[in-house]
This record gives sequence, C-alpha cells and structure tokens, in this order.
Amino acid sequence: MSRTLADTLSAQVTGPVLVPGDDGYDDEVAAFNLATTLRPDVAVGATSTQDVVAAVRAARAHGVPLVVHATGHGAEHPVTSGLLVSTRRLDAVHVDPAARTATVGAGVRWAAVAAAAAEHGLAPVAGSSPTVGVVGYLLGGGVGPFARSHGFSSDRLLGATVVTGTGEVVEVSAAAHPDLLWALRGGKHGLGVVTQVTVGLVAMPELYAGSWTFAAEHVEAVVRGWLAWTATADPDTTTSLAVARFPDLPVVPEPLRGRTVLHLRFARPGDAATGEAVAAPLRALAPVVADEVGVLPVSETARIFADPTEPAASWVGGALLTHAEDDLASAWLAALGPDADHPFLAVELRHLAGATSLDVDGGSAVSGRSAAFSLGVLAVDPRAFAAAPDATARALDALRPWLADESNPNLCGALAPRWHPWTQQRLDDVRHRYDPDGVLRSTGPTNPTNPLAGGEEG
Repeated sequence: MSRTLADTLSAQVTGPVLVPGDDGYDDEVAAFNLATTLRPDVAVGATSTQDVVAAVRAARAHGVPLVVHATGHGAEHPVTSGLLVSTRRLDAVHVDPAARTATVGAGVRWAAVAAAAAEHGLAPVAGSSPTVGVVGYLLGGGVGPFARSHGFSSDRLLGATVVTGTGEVVEVSAAAHPDLLWALRGGKHGLGVVTQVTVGLVAMPELYAGSWTFAAEHVEAVVRGWLAWTATADPDTTTSLAVARFPDLPVVPEPLRGRTVLHLRFARPGDAATGEAVAAPLRALAPVVADEVGVLPVSETARIFADPTEPAASWVGGALLTHAEDDLASAWLAALGPDADHPFLAVELRHLAGATSLDVDGGSAVSGRSAAFSLGVLAVDPRAFAAAPDATARALDALRPWLADESNPNLCGALAPRWHPWTQQRLDDVRHRYDPDGVLRSTGPTNPTNPLAGGEEG
C-alpha cells in the first residue's frame, strides 16, 4: 500500500515523496523533540498548496490517515503509519507595512517574521522561542512574552489558506468561512492543513525586558514575592518564573553546572523609565546573581527566555491555574520546588490574565481565557521520562484547588488539551464540516486520560 500510494503521489506533487528506506526519509520526518519518533508509511515534502491538495485527496482515496509535520517544535507523540505532510518548504514571508500585516507560509518560524517586520519598525506578537513554527503556534492560541499586554497570539490571526479534509482549498477570513477562522484561533488539530496565514503586526518602538537570575537559597522568597506582586501587576507587563535544577554534566555551561537557579522574566512594551519603575519591586525581591533586564530591541525578544534552539529529547507537561495566593506558593514549592522529589529539569509559572482574558472580535476557540497563570514542567533526561507522567499527576493533584477546567494545547505538552464543553462541541462540529471522513489526524496528545480529570469534560 505504501509503495502504491507513494507512486501515485510522485506523479502528482512537485516535492519529494518518500517511504522508509529512501534517501532523505529520515531527515524529512525528523522531529524537534528527539524523544518523538515519526515513521509514517509515506512522507510528502509539500512545496505548494497544490501538493497538499494532492496528498489529502490521495489519503482520502486510499483510506489512510494524514498528519501534518508542523514546522518548529512540532509533534509530541509518535506517528507509526499513514501519510505525513511536511510543510517546511512553504517558507515565504511578505510584510505589508501599510496594513501592518505579515503573510507567511506554513514553513516559517517566528524568527523570520520578526526579522522581516523589524525592517518596517513593526513586530509580531510571537512566542518565547524564535524556532517555534508560526502556524502550529497560532493554532493553539500562543502565549508569549507579550501575553498580558497583547493577548493570545492567535487573536491576530486575520486569514488563512486551508486545505480541507476533502481536498478543497478555502481562503479563510472574517468574511469568508468565519466558522473556520473562529476554530483556527486556538482549536489546534483536525481543522484542515493550513498552508499560509496572515497575521496582524504591532508597533513596539520601545521595550524594557529581560530576566533576572536568583540563587537557590532565594527561590522561596522570590516565588512568594512575585506571586504577591502579580495581584496588582501593571496590565502591560508580562512576567514568568522558572526554577531549573541543572545536572553536574559537561553539556551544562560551567556557571550553571550542578546548580539550582530561578529565572524571573520581565517584558513591558514602553519607555525605559516606566519599565524600570515597574520592575523595581521584582529586582528587589532578593540578591540577584545576574541582572539582564533593561532596554531590549524588539527584534531580540528571544533573549528574554533564552529557549534552546537545537533539537533535543524532552517531556513537557502543563496546566492552567485560576488564581493565586500565598497558599499556592506553599503548595507549588512543596510539590515542585528546589527540594521536592521530582524528575524535572525545570518547572515554570507564567502570569496570564490581562489582555489574554479579552476575546477577539468574531470570537475564538482558544482555551484559557479565564486562567490567571499557567504551570509547566520539563524533563530532558530520557531516563526520567517514564516517571514524568506520574510525577506530573501528583503535582497537579497537590495544586487541585487552583486548577482550571481547561488546558491549552500549546501549554499542556504531553497531556491532553481541554476546552470548555461549549467550545469543544462547536470545534467538533467545525471539524466534521470540513473533514467529514476524519482524514486529518493529530501529532499532539489526544488521550482523554488527563491528570486534570474531575472537572467538566472538554
């Protein structure tokens, strides 16, 4: 079947069509997360929307599932059969400075959009990592360093070119197929193969941002102080913290090797004087090991989080929290603090609310509008991956009084996303409308078993 399908597609598409054992197959299906194995029966490297049309129609005709190999961080779960479409060759970027928009292909990462927009004094409302793919990130909502000041990144999704599950091409906008635009703003998987998007850009002439590093002995003071500070935080300021326990290994930079540190990130669009005044209480929470907060070019926002840019093995989990107070700090420190027994390299809290709580005109399917914080855990040692799900479940159980019923697909990692029941039903209806035969499948988590179980089913 795979050879027959590959031969059929080879005559119809411009890009490569590969099966296991072919030269180039392993590179075509390689995932950013090296712990994820993708071994589809057939891989298609799309070079155009028409290549995607041919792939979808062939998958439908042969009765095989189709998954999209998104650009950037991509798949979290293995693919062992079916047809996989890689979008990395769809890499065009066009900025319209008058309209303040960028039209980009599905193979584009945020770094390319930021660079193109900066030439016109504009910026995308992007994620924390420059290597994240634009389309996959937007389809999940997208929480970046400007979440509180500018909302979910998907709020600026203005239009898209989509190949439906029946192999039809639709141009989506607020005027055409508004139901699909609503779903693409946060609905994530199974809505069609997006080959191009148009997003709104923003003017951000000044930015005061960066991160502080605190030593292990000050983690509790900083966590409690930061959570208290967020209660009255400036709505234009987005902050987050991460506690990292670095192993004593040669691959870790010498200053961090064998150490536990806390990184507190800060981003506020606007003038330096106001930013410095807003940041002053955080800077004073404890003695600072490294202070990298100051005036930052918008084109260098990746420095705020300094996320890894090279593929690596990882296990990620996450949840949303409804509120915070000192009791949350106590529970979080006991479950995930520097002295807690868990397998994670890093544990994170991000402050949301602000603009993320305001829905966009026309509405959206994004999950997490009512959340005040997000929680994330990261394991990078493959020997710890087996223990990570149970450890995450224990941590979430300890934090149950603060857990939201929803979970966001971009933030929950290996756990199953959860939408409000009304949103989930509408998403199911849209998926069936544009993919009636269920041709399109997900490379993300779909297992309904979730440590958040006990709330409303999403």
